[in-house]
Amino acid sequence: MPREFNSILITGASSGLGEALALAAAARGRTLWLTGRNEIRLNTVAQECRSKGANVTATVLDVMDRGAMASFVEQADDVQPLDLVIANAGISGGTGGGGESDDQAREIFDINVTGVLNTIHPALERMRPRKNGQIAVMSSLAALRGFPGAPAYSASKASVKVYAEALRGALAGDGIGVSAICPGFVKSRMTAANNFPMPFLMEADKAAQIILDGLRKNRTVIAFPWPMYLAVSFLSILPPALTVRLLSRLPAKD
Repeated sequence: MPREFNSILITGASSGLGEALALAAAARGRTLWLTGRNEIRLNTVAQECRSKGANVTATVLDVMDRGAMASFVEQADDVQPLDLVIANAGISGGTGGGGESDDQAREIFDINVTGVLNTIHPALERMRPRKNGQIAVMSSLAALRGFPGAPAYSASKASVKVYAEALRGALAGDGIGVSAICPGFVKSRMTAANNFPMPFLMEADKAAQIILDGLRKNRTVIAFPWPMYLAVSFLSILPPALTVRLLSRLPAKD
C-alpha cells in the first residue's frame, strides 16, 4: 500500500532537485520543513509552495552544523511528527570554483556524507519510538561506478547509498523505510557547471515525481533514468582494468 506523507523535511531545498521536490510535494494540508543556504532562493521556493496550499517553514541552515540540524528536526517533529525526511543537500566538483582539489574533496565528503548523518539521525531518534517514518538519502548513479572526473563525489555518493541500504535492513523491525535515491543527470545549478555532454539529461520536475513515487512505494533504491542506470550498472560489472581505460577518456569537471 502506498505511503502517505503529511509532514516532510527536505534539505538543500533552495535549488535543483531539492527545490523540485519541495514544489512537487507541496499540496493543501501538507506541511513542509525546508532548509538551504541561500536565503533569497529558499524564501522564493517556500512562497511558491505556500501558493499551492502547503504549510511551510523555511530556515537557512548548513547541514554541517550538527547542533542546528538536530534542533531544527526536533522542533519540526514537535509541531507535527515527520513522515518523510529527505537528506538532499550536497555538492560536487565543478560547483565550488575548480576541480577536486584536496580542500574540495574534503568539503564534498563533509557535506555529502556527514551532512546526511546530521540530517537523518535526529529524525531516526524520533521515528523509532513510534515505529513509523521514511528516510531518503540523495545518492547518484555515480555511486555504482567511480568516475575519474569526480572521484570524491562518486565515493561520497557510494558511501551514502551503501549506508542507506544497510540501514534499511537494520531498521526493518522498527517500521522505518529507508531509500537511496540515485538519479542520473538532472537539470540544476550543479549540472549547469558541466561543460560536457550529459546523456538523458532530465528536467528537475520530472525527476522529483519519479522520486516521490518511489518513496511512496518504499523502494530500496530509486535509480533513473533506466537507460543510464543500465549502462552504469553494466560498467560496474566489467573488469576494473577495462573500465579504468574507458572512463579515463571522459572529460573532467572544470
